[in-house]
Amino acid sequence: MAERGGGHTEAEIASQPGRWRRAAATAADLAPVLPRRGERVAVIGCGTSWFVAQSYAAIREAAGHGETDAFAASEFPAGRRYDRLLALSRSGTTTEVLDVLARVRGTTPTVAITADAATPVMNAADEIIVLDYADERSLVQTRYATTQLVLLRAHLGEDVTGVIADAERAVAEPLPAEAVRAGQFTFLGSGWTTGLAHEAALKMREAAGAWTESYPAMEYRHGPIAITGPGRVAWMFGEPPAGLADQVAGVGGTMITTSLDPLADLVRAQRLAVEIARARGDDPDHPRNLTRSVILDAS
Repeated sequence: MAERGGGHTEAEIASQPGRWRRAAATAADLAPVLPRRGERVAVIGCGTSWFVAQSYAAIREAAGHGETDAFAASEFPAGRRYDRLLALSRSGTTTEVLDVLARVRGTTPTVAITADAATPVMNAADEIIVLDYADERSLVQTRYATTQLVLLRAHLGEDVTGVIADAERAVAEPLPAEAVRAGQFTFLGSGWTTGLAHEAALKMREAAGAWTESYPAMEYRHGPIAITGPGRVAWMFGEPPAGLADQVAGVGGTMITTSLDPLADLVRAQRLAVEIARARGDDPDHPRNLTRSVILDAS
């Protein structure tokens, strides 16, 4: 097991501000490849990439760039027409993503974002963006996923300077003590941050094997709040709905919020996953039951 304070995962988490800055600087050059304003767009991915797709789709629609749907690649609806399909795949080898790209080839323009230029996705999509500078040695995605989202936010016209500054704070500030001590975590979001909530929960499960759940914040009140109590945390990405913090406190739970940009707050959740893993004697660089890519047997 790697020594505490070392390891690929910690180093990759800490490197995110620099990778985000590089992604933002390339957004204008990549504009001709990425979805155009007014296009009807589908975004596909698996696991972490699906959650990034959810966040991007919500941001793009809210910014008025056009209708945008996010799908787990295995659930992409056959026969539905889009002006462009954006595929997210760090490995470039994920079976379900490659299957969708093959299915729509010749009928829908496609672009893929990947970390590895020497993978099958290079020939499966019409256009390719390679973020090899954000690739990771760790099986658990951290900086690659967030760098994608910074690139996409910058492409949509956001000034991400403050987001990057917040990330620098997020890698340096102490984690909330209540979260480090907690035994259960529920991550909440609203709009584009719902995808971040799902991704934070996945990081905790992957790296630490921790008991985590995730919901849209308003839906959390419709039953899931029952799991919250003493020693359990509700972590909100962005501003919580009115009255929710009081409800969490009323059942004995702890709500965690921050003034940081929600994507920078995800960096804190990544750090928390590593901290919990270390406390349990696990190695977040080598989590159980994970591989870099899911490649399905054709038989």
